[in-house]
Amino acid sequence: MILETLVTTVDAAGTPNVAPMGVEWADAQIVLKPYRETATFRNLQAGPEAVVNLVDDVLFYVEAALTSPTFPSAPATLVRGVVLEAACSWRELRVRDAETHEPRARFTCDVVHRGFRREFMGYNRARGAVLEATILATRTRLLPIGEIQAEYRRLRVIVDKTAGPREHEAMARLEAFVAAEATALETGR
Repeated sequence: MILETLVTTVDAAGTPNVAPMGVEWADAQIVLKPYRETATFRNLQAGPEAVVNLVDDVLFYVEAALTSPTFPSAPATLVRGVVLEAACSWRELRVRDAETHEPRARFTCDVVHRGFRREFMGYNRARGAVLEATILATRTRLLPIGEIQAEYRRLRVIVDKTAGPREHEAMARLEAFVAAEATALETGR
């Protein structure tokens, strides 16, 4: 099963990186699949540990996808890394096996520690729509922008029907980003 998470890794200097990532979820092992050109990939190569954070506020996913945020966090228990304060629960991971020859690497990780802060409230339809929109926002240079904009119009209807303030804010940020990307693609920037 693929589960949407926020993966935290740290660079050699100990600076945290937060990346939204769908991971292959299992009880004892989790597979991370970062693209080779990402900070997550570089950090896992340099120090093969990570934390997978389960966060139910989709605005964190949007911020992590569109910017390089610094979220409040605390040190992990058993690995070199951080746990987001917004995490409902988390898994601390150590890489057991790395397949790095493809454009999208595959790091098979053992779960070495679990943490729990509060009940995961899950995703209503609006949160699911914002997550889908977030994934599409990371693909603006890979997929036809017109298709992304059409999907955004469909997702906006769901958000309008079922969202709270955080989901509305997240969707507005994504729409502005995609509009700017469309303009940049049209003008050749």
